[in-house]
Amino acid sequence: MKSLITFPPLAIVAAIAATAPAAAQDAFQGPYAGIEAGWNKNKVGDADTDIGRTNVGRSQDSATAGIFAGYNHKVADRIVLSAEAGFSMGFDDAVTRSGGGTLASIDPERSFDLGVRAGYLVDDKTLLYVRGGYENLRSSVRIIDAAGSRYNKDTFDGWSVGGGLERMLTQKVSARLEYRYSDLGGSDTKFQRHQALVGVAYHF
Repeated sequence: MKSLITFPPLAIVAAIAATAPAAAQDAFQGPYAGIEAGWNKNKVGDADTDIGRTNVGRSQDSATAGIFAGYNHKVADRIVLSAEAGFSMGFDDAVTRSGGGTLASIDPERSFDLGVRAGYLVDDKTLLYVRGGYENLRSSVRIIDAAGSRYNKDTFDGWSVGGGLERMLTQKVSARLEYRYSDLGGSDTKFQRHQALVGVAYHF
C-alpha cells in the first residue's frame, strides 16, 4: 500500500528533474518581445536637410523609451544568433543652436531599427552579445537665417553597432543592459547618437 501511494509523486519529481536541463538550454531559443528605456545623446554638426544646409554644432542629452521584438536561434551549444526590430521615441531630445537672428533645430520624433545579434552563452541563463544593423530616424527640422524661416520633416538613416548582456530572470522573462552607437549622417551630414538602454523581454 505504501509503495502505491508514494510512487506517483516520485515519478512526477523524476519527470521534472529530467526536463529541467532542456528548459534551461532552450532559454534563448525562439521569439521574444519587450520594452526598453534609458539615456540618449544626440550630437549634430553639419546637416544637409530637405530645406537647406545648416550647421547645428550642438548635442543634447535626453531620455528614450521603446519596444522591440525578435527571434533567437541557437546555432551551436553556446552560440546564439538573433534578428531584431525596434521602435523608439525620445523626450526633450531636440538639438538646437540659436543666436544672432539665426536658428537651426533638429527635433527627432521617432526611430526604428533592424538588426542582428551574435551572442555567447556565458552560462545557460546569461547571454553576452554584440549587435549591428540599420537605423532610420524621422525628425522635425526648423531653420531661420538670412534666407527666411523654413520648417519641414526630414529623415536621417544610417547604421548602428553595440553590445550588451542579457540574463534570464525566470523561464520566460529576461532583463538586458545594452550600449548602442548610431551614425545617422553621410558625406554631407554629421549626426551621431549614443544610447545606454535597459530592457525587459518576454520569451514565447
